[in-house]
Amino acid sequence: MPDVSENIQKLQALLLQSDVPQDLKQKVVERLDRISRIGASTQAFDEVDRTENYVEWLLKIPWTKKTDDILDIPYAKKALYKNHFGLEDIKDRILEYISVIKLNKEKGETNIGRNPTLCFIGLAGTGKTTIATSIAESLGRKFYRIPLGGLGDTLELRGLSKTHPEAEPGRVIKALVSVGVKNPVILLDEVDRVDEKGRASVMGILLELLDPEQHKSFTDYYIDYPFDLSEVLFITTGNNTTNIATAVLDRIEPIEMPS
Repeated sequence: MPDVSENIQKLQALLLQSDVPQDLKQKVVERLDRISRIGASTQAFDEVDRTENYVEWLLKIPWTKKTDDILDIPYAKKALYKNHFGLEDIKDRILEYISVIKLNKEKGETNIGRNPTLCFIGLAGTGKTTIATSIAESLGRKFYRIPLGGLGDTLELRGLSKTHPEAEPGRVIKALVSVGVKNPVILLDEVDRVDEKGRASVMGILLELLDPEQHKSFTDYYIDYPFDLSEVLFITTGNNTTNIATAVLDRIEPIEMPS
């Protein structure tokens, strides 16, 4: 029992000092209390090990950490022109987009997902990913790319329940953990090239990520707690719009990238 108790006390102390939401924190502490009553058994050690992995992920998630947006139009213009030649119409649209974010922030609106999600459409090599990174640079935000080409399993995005061996969060939560803030620019790359067999279910997840009423409480199966993605700026890309579900198209603004 001493090793089990020591591990449990360590996890409880880490949780209590963290910025994990209070109700989730209390739920995990109660779980640890139940494990402690099992005693020094194989079952207890297994439960502690699973819970320790779970707590480690909870502690990595940026529940409150975020970067401050620059929202300086001349600075954004400089960043866009530094990385791209031409594309004047597209640059102007991005500057308009950033201006709207700035106005909404001045009004106290933090849910930038209420703006339509930009979707850059064009052939490979036309600069879709580069322009997304330029938008992140313009805003002073962290950037993360989630490739969707060939994706057919929604659990890749939403995670696997912690009851399964070796379960982990999905790519969305991992993206936030990787950048360390809750308001990065996340590029959902090649949304039109998801696997045909899982297209409907993957499009359902994309709809949830891009819809301003749904992404405020995105639930990863592993974390099993709603996370507010309303401050994430999602950008999407595709070769064409043919294979993108109508419901997803309703929430994006396609912008053609010239070849």
